[in-house]
Amino acid sequence: MKKTIEKEFQAHLETIQKVIETMSEPLEKASKLAVDTLKAGNKILIFGNGGSAADAQHIAAELTGRYKTERRGLPGIALTTDTSALTAIGNDYGYDRVFDRQVESLANEGDLLIGISTSGNSRNVINAFEVGKDLGCKIIGLTGRDGGEMDSYCDVNLIVPSNDTPRIQEMHILFGHTICQLIDDAYEGN
Repeated sequence: MKKTIEKEFQAHLETIQKVIETMSEPLEKASKLAVDTLKAGNKILIFGNGGSAADAQHIAAELTGRYKTERRGLPGIALTTDTSALTAIGNDYGYDRVFDRQVESLANEGDLLIGISTSGNSRNVINAFEVGKDLGCKIIGLTGRDGGEMDSYCDVNLIVPSNDTPRIQEMHILFGHTICQLIDDAYEGN
C-alpha cells in the first residue's frame, strides 16, 4: 500500500511541476476573464460530465457562497445540477444536447462559459461552446492531453499537460480554486 501511495503522490508532484512551468500565464488570462465577466454584471455558467460535473458544481458553489473571504454572492451556475432539465433534454434531444440547450436559454452576450473535459472532446461541452460563441459568450476550457476539439472554441484553454485522468482532474480543481481566489481578491473590501 505504501508504495502505491508514494507512486500517486509522485505522479501528482510531476504533474504540478509541469503545470507550474506552463500554465501560469493562461491561468492569469482565464482569471481575468472571470473577474471582468463578474465585474461587468454578467454570469458564469460551468459544466462537464462525471467528475467534471462535480468540479463544475464545486466551483459554482465557491462563487455563489464564498471561497475564502466574505463578499457578496456571485452568479455562478453549474449546468449539471437540474436533473429535470438534464433528463428532459437528454430524453427529447439526446445527451449531446444537455448543455447547449441550457446555454441557449440561460446565457447572454458577455457571459462566461467554463467547460470541463479531461479529453477536450466531450460532444455536449463542444455543442455548448458552439451555441455560446454564437451568443457572444467568452469561453474557458479546462482540459488535458492536447486540449482536444474544445481548444478551437476557447478564449483560454487551461490544458493540463498529462494523459492521466486523475492527475488532470486534480489540476482542474486547483485551477478552479485559483480563479476563485483571484475573484475573491478582486472583490476584497466590496
